[in-house]
Amino acid sequence: MILLERIRSDAGDIQILETKLHRSVVYRQGGCCQSEADADGVSLCSYIHGIFGLLAQSPPRNVLMIGCGGGSLATMLASMGVQVTIVDVNPLAFEIARRYFNLPDEVACHVADGMDFLRDNAARYDAIVMDAYVGAFVPQPLRSMSFFRLARTRLDEHKGRLIANVFTEHDFDAAPDVAATAMAEVWDDVRVLDIRGMQHRNALVMAGTVMALQEPKLLLRPMAGITEIMHDLNRWRFRKWRLLDRDDRSLCAISSI
Repeated sequence: MILLERIRSDAGDIQILETKLHRSVVYRQGGCCQSEADADGVSLCSYIHGIFGLLAQSPPRNVLMIGCGGGSLATMLASMGVQVTIVDVNPLAFEIARRYFNLPDEVACHVADGMDFLRDNAARYDAIVMDAYVGAFVPQPLRSMSFFRLARTRLDEHKGRLIANVFTEHDFDAAPDVAATAMAEVWDDVRVLDIRGMQHRNALVMAGTVMALQEPKLLLRPMAGITEIMHDLNRWRFRKWRLLDRDDRSLCAISSI
């Protein structure tokens, strides 16, 4: 890979790289890949296409994203006319997304903590997407019961849904079930979309108007990586999740929501 820029950051050094094979752009921070996208800003990450495919089944008018990375999901949603708002604590993320990942100017960007933004802004959204990580960890306030209760008040009461990206180490990692258990105390309908048998994967945990959703398909093709993305999407299945009691949750090593 070719190093395009190295940026010093309080949250960990940022590297912007270009791959030789696909000519895609990669955003790495704190040793973790935050985003990868083609020259048009279309993601090469399967889970981004998974979220996009879920949202497109009932096209939203407006979406709040907590966590920016390269902003590729926002770029993809904006291309279908969705009004997107992104919140991130790191102002550098927005600069990088616009400079290297083609984040459109019409996407509203706010430097703020996700919970603080929800407290201070009464707007309602058709969907809230949570993808905020510091390295491999989601900040604790964004996985608290008070956060989920607040998030529900900012969703459309008839069709609103929350979708969270949950990094999962392996099949015995309870992180998706921990997230689902927490959401189930706020919403009646909670689902987990996962790829069993894959290590170091992304699971999607969702709540709200989610029961009619089907496994997502590839809807917006990037310039590269299509075979790999389709392979992952074809393996994704909604699965039963385990309702954890307080003792179970306290024993879980949570590296995500």
